[in-house]
Amino acid sequence: MVEHRLVDVNGIRLHIAEQGEGPLVVLLHGFPESWHSWRHQFGPLADAGFRVVAPDQRGYGRSDHPADVGAYTIFHLVGDVVGLVQALGEKKAYVVGHDWGAPVAWHTALLRPDMVLGVAGLSVAPSFRGPVPPLAAMEEKFGGRFYWNYFNLPGVADAEFARDPRTTLRKFLYSASGDSPGGTKQPLVDLDRGWLAEMPDPEVLPPWLTEDDLDALTESFSQGFTGALNWYRNLDRNWELTAPWQGALVTRPALYVYGDRDPVPAFPGMPELIERLPALMPNLQSKPLKLAGCGHWTQQERPAEVSEALVEFLRTCSGS
Repeated sequence: MVEHRLVDVNGIRLHIAEQGEGPLVVLLHGFPESWHSWRHQFGPLADAGFRVVAPDQRGYGRSDHPADVGAYTIFHLVGDVVGLVQALGEKKAYVVGHDWGAPVAWHTALLRPDMVLGVAGLSVAPSFRGPVPPLAAMEEKFGGRFYWNYFNLPGVADAEFARDPRTTLRKFLYSASGDSPGGTKQPLVDLDRGWLAEMPDPEVLPPWLTEDDLDALTESFSQGFTGALNWYRNLDRNWELTAPWQGALVTRPALYVYGDRDPVPAFPGMPELIERLPALMPNLQSKPLKLAGCGHWTQQERPAEVSEALVEFLRTCSGS
């Protein structure tokens, strides 16, 4: 059974879900999600002999929501992972992330390779530091309509999403899924009408998402969306902070999984990056795993395939 508790970590309190015994596996969710996005992976990973822990990351769910935008830099987020591993009485862990959780996982492996036994990213490939700040790059390319730039407008997306959180989340999940008819077009915003205006709203939920799942996710955003959006408000700050790691590579054993209908791997420059990953990541355990017909919510849309890939990866890393 999955158990829940609060843990003091890195100056804040994190809510965690955990199951199983053995080597520690930390599962990091993305936006707009919670620990619940990993619900299908707990059983298979625990049955395979691993201790599985999924936190609500800072700014999400039952974890603390610091008010300061500056409390959501990549250093804070990696610090939470490091502190969590230590608070759980461990010195090392496998780190797995989806969406925003993937950059946290990749950076944990980059900054603290001594603590990472293996790292896996779902949807978001390791985006090595580019020549210009990411918000500035997208501002120039899309004239401020890229969703990162929209999320950086103070209070705007916060208010739009909070008006009807359940509808917001239903539209988010459906529109970026493999079931959406929208395909993998760039996520651009109508600045007059808002982010949700052109998102499809399904009459019936796709089979991988139940009303109970949507209830749980909606409840996790009872404190609003600002904490989660603050992650995006540090994108350029993260670019500045990580300057000392310019050109550094993730050297730990690694796995990358994505869906062929996920819009994120289609972002500018991402297809070329994914093609080059085997050369850029010396310990990538296999070619990037592409899941046919799968959208952005990888571990929810394809739970069995993702769990199987993770178990195989973890066992390979552990030599079992």
